[in-house]
Amino acid sequence: MELQEKIKRQRVQHIVTSYHLDGTVESFQAALETLLATYPTPLVELALVETLVSHWLQVPLLRGQEFLSEVGSLLKEWEHCILLTENGEENAINCSVTSAQFYQITGLDPTPIFGITAKSSVQVSKTVG
Repeated sequence: MELQEKIKRQRVQHIVTSYHLDGTVESFQAALETLLATYPTPLVELALVETLVSHWLQVPLLRGQEFLSEVGSLLKEWEHCILLTENGEENAINCSVTSAQFYQITGLDPTPIFGITAKSSVQVSKTVG
């Protein structure tokens, strides 16, 4: 596995561990690996955050296989939109999270997901000493 791929997977693991999304660890990791093998890692990151946000107010928070099932459904929906776009039809991925919100939720640089313009929309707070 290349260094770049390891970094991408660490970003996904950071999101999972930050919100304790793994439930039953073994089955969750296997399902997560399947998603990572099927879809681009930045898209998986975004789907994790989108699913987290959509279930934010649900108590208890959705976790484990149920959570990944929702992530997988969202990825399939997005895959369909991407395929339609490639065939000449206008259809964009429905994403409710901005680059600034992605940064606030994950603490991760949003550039791999949202592109270079993401850095300008994320304001980093600096401590004045």
